[in-house]
Amino acid sequence: MPNLILLRHGQSVWNLENRFTGEVDIDLSPQGEVEAKHAGVLLKDYAIDLVYISVLKRAIHTTLIVLEEIKKVIPIIKSAALNERNYGNLQGLNKTETEQKYGTAQVLLWRRSYETAPPNGESLAATYERVVPYYQQEIEPKLKTGQNVLIVAHGNSLRALMMYLEHIGVSEIAEVAIETGVPRLYCYNTNLQLLTVNYLA
Repeated sequence: MPNLILLRHGQSVWNLENRFTGEVDIDLSPQGEVEAKHAGVLLKDYAIDLVYISVLKRAIHTTLIVLEEIKKVIPIIKSAALNERNYGNLQGLNKTETEQKYGTAQVLLWRRSYETAPPNGESLAATYERVVPYYQQEIEPKLKTGQNVLIVAHGNSLRALMMYLEHIGVSEIAEVAIETGVPRLYCYNTNLQLLTVNYLA
């Protein structure tokens, strides 16, 4: 029975600085490296056959630390389809300062709503439309053959995927936040029916 594991990269430098990161290619902070190492500890006892990751360095760096920790050589497939959503004009801005300028409600709408995109950015709906088809075409078939897959990506690309995997509605997804560096395990039966899902603590 196959397992799917979702992992948001460890804390990045801009996560630490409370900035909107989006598609800007920012690396891990020292704390992010610690989180990635801890994720590797949590994943040591799980069989992983393939790793799918975004092309951004914070996801790549997290993956390399995890694989070093579990001491396994596993094929890595990179795809921009798994990249973080584009935050447009907000990228690089401090989140608190942005709230002071535009109001907390507006910033929350940009960050959490499904349909509303930041100025010149990408909505979660648009993110869903690139992440989920890639998953269906490239990753789901591997799970159907019994392979175990780890996906290392980003808060919003993984939120979009969680909507598909867990049948989360448009209003409910606004309440979903994903911590950095904490693996989420999906256990399936041989017919790819979801049996259990939980975070590894």
